Amino acid sequence: MASVVFYFQVHQPFRLRRYSIFDSDARYFDDRRNRDICLKVSEKCYLRTNRLMLDLIRRHNGHFRVSYSVTGTVIEQFQQWSPEVLDSFHDLARTGCVEFIAETYYHSLAFLYNRDEFVRQTRIHAERMEQLFGQKPRIFRNTELTYNNDVAKAVEDMGFDAILTEGADHILGYRSPNFIYNPPNCPRLRLLMKNYRLSDDMAFRFGNRDWPEWPLTCERFVQWVDQINGNGYVCNLFMDYETFGEHQWADTGIFGFLEALPGKVLQSGKNDFLTVSQAIDRYPSVGEIDVPHMISWADTERDISAWLGNSMQANALHDVYALADQVLASGDVDLIHDWRKLQTSDHFYYMCTKWFADGDVHKYFNPYESPYDAYINYMNILDNLRSRLATGARV
Repeated sequence: MASVVFYFQVHQPFRLRRYSIFDSDARYFDDRRNRDICLKVSEKCYLRTNRLMLDLIRRHNGHFRVSYSVTGTVIEQFQQWSPEVLDSFHDLARTGCVEFIAETYYHSLAFLYNRDEFVRQTRIHAERMEQLFGQKPRIFRNTELTYNNDVAKAVEDMGFDAILTEGADHILGYRSPNFIYNPPNCPRLRLLMKNYRLSDDMAFRFGNRDWPEWPLTCERFVQWVDQINGNGYVCNLFMDYETFGEHQWADTGIFGFLEALPGKVLQSGKNDFLTVSQAIDRYPSVGEIDVPHMISWADTERDISAWLGNSMQANALHDVYALADQVLASGDVDLIHDWRKLQTSDHFYYMCTKWFADGDVHKYFNPYESPYDAYINYMNILDNLRSRLATGARV
C-alpha cells in the first residue's frame, strides 16, 4: 500500500511599505497591499480550496486526509481582513481528518542565527495551533523545509515526533523519499522527505503546455503513485497551498484535478491518504538519513542560497538578529512584534539575485523592482527600529 501524505504550507508575509531614509514613521508594513493580496488569494485559493477539501473529506467518509502548516503571519492577516478563511480552517479541523503542523510563528530563519528565538517562535506557534484548532502539534516543519541534523536534534529536544524536509537527490543518493527515516542521533524523531518530482508535477508543471506530460490526468498521476507500491510506503506531496487557484489558475483545470484525485487514489483499494502523524504511527523508519549541511525545498539547488546567497542578504539577516537582546530586553510588545515580523524569510527572498532558472519563482508577489531596492528599503526600516530602541533606552 502507498499512502498519500498531503502537506500544504499556508503563508503570506507582512510586506513592507516603501520606506525612505528620511522616513521616521514606525508603521513599517504596507497594510493596503497586504490586505489586497490577502483578499485576492483568499478568493482565488483559500476559500475555494478549503470548501473543496471539506467536501472531499465528507464525500469519502473521512478517508481523505491532509496536513497544514499555517503561519502566524497569515493567521493575523486572516483575522484582520478575511476571517471567513479562518472559519473554514476551523471547519476542516472539526472533521478529525486534518492535522496542523508547527513551525516558527513568523516563518523565520531564526534557527540559523538565534536558537533561543527559534525555540520561542516555535512554541508561540504550537500554542496558537492548539488554541485555534484544538490540536497540540506533534510534527514540525522548519521555514521552507530548511533542515539539517542540528535542526532535527533541536526539534526532537522540543518533544516533536517528526520533521519534514526536501527529498533532495544529493542527500538521498540511491534511496527513495517514499520511506520514513530518522536523523542521526535522533532515535525517536521521524523524518519525512518530499517526493519533489510528483509534488512539482502538480505545483509547478501542471499548467505548462510545453511539459511533455501535459495535460496531466488523474489516471496518469495515480499510476505514478501506484508505482511506489513495492518500493516505498508513503507518497509525500508537499507544496504551497497557493498552488490551487494562484500558482495554477483555475482555468488550468487544477481544481477539477484535485476534486477527482481522492476517488482515483482510493478506488483500487491499494492506496490511501494519511496525515503526517498517521504515517509515522503506521510505518517504521527504515534507517538514518545524514544531512550535515542545510537544505530546503527552494530552487534547483535545494539549499539556502535563496535567502543567504549574497552579501545583501547576509548583512540584513545579521543586522536584524544582532538586535535580539536589546529588543527583547525593551519589553515593548509592539516593537518586539515588529522585529519578529521583520524576520520573515520573504524579506530576504526578495533580495535574491538568482535570476536564472528560478527567476519567475522569486517574482511571486514581489513588491520591488530589484533585489537592491528590497535591501535598501529593509535597511532603512531597520535603522528606524534602532532609533526606537535608542529612544526607549533614554526614557
